[in-house]
This record gives sequence, C-alpha cells and structure tokens, in this order.
Amino acid sequence: MKKTPITTEGAEKLKLELQRLKSVERPRIIVAIAEARAHGDLSENAEYHAAKEQQSFTEGRIAELEGRISNAQIIDPKTVNADGKVVFGATLNLMDEQSGTEVTYQIVGDYEADIAQGKLSISSPIARALIGKVEGDVVEVQVPSGLRSYEILEVRYI
Repeated sequence: MKKTPITTEGAEKLKLELQRLKSVERPRIIVAIAEARAHGDLSENAEYHAAKEQQSFTEGRIAELEGRISNAQIIDPKTVNADGKVVFGATLNLMDEQSGTEVTYQIVGDYEADIAQGKLSISSPIARALIGKVEGDVVEVQVPSGLRSYEILEVRYI
C-alpha cells in the first residue's frame, strides 16, 4: 500500500486522538450501553440506540486512525536538508503579489491540512507549484479565484 507523508506533529496528533478514543471514549460508551440495557426493552430504548450508534462511529474512527498511522511515512521537517528548496514539511513565507500581503504556510500531508492554521496540503495546487522552488522565485498558481502570483521570501525547516 502507498505510504502517505505526514509531519511528526501531524502523526503525534493522530496518535493522541487514537489514544483518547481507546482509553476515554470507548470505556465511556461501554458504560452507557450497559446502563441503557439495564433499563429493559431494547427495541424502544433511545438511549441504547444512541449509545450503539456512538459506539459504531467511535470504532470506525479508531479503525480509520489506525489505518492512517500504519500507512504514514513520518517526516520530521527539522531533519530535512534540501538546500533552501521547497519540500514536504517546509515552512514558507510568501508574498501575494496581487494584494501585497505576506502569508506563511507549512506544506503538510493531506490529513493534517488546515488553511486557517497555515497548514497547506501537499496535494493542493499552490503546494504542487511551490515544490522544488527556492527563495526569490515567483510562482504563478491557478486557483479557483483566478491566477495568483507568489514570491517565495523565505524557506525554513522547523
């Protein structure tokens, strides 16, 4: 199966969520199911059905996280030595040439992408255009709102 790149920070978040689901949520749901069963007739017991649905969702999420973690290729951006090139895990300061604003993005795996936190998916058009470029390069990217130009001001591996 194909390995999916993920930063060490992203992998740690997945592991923490998995640990929380297994050690906190799963036992809590088991107790809720046992309490609902104690109330008798399961066919008309809304609490029982809600707890079973929650159990199903939680078990599905556990399986999903375990799959993601087992297929992850964990990359520590601090250990990457790409001689100033934009690579997976790099943190970039860019100048949006149309608006003149400076933006900071880190190129991360698909599962950890969050544009509000400056985490840009490796699969996004902007990240794909930036990969392999160096400080001072200007990159034009076709985005849904039109053609955008970004100048790479700084590339860091943090």
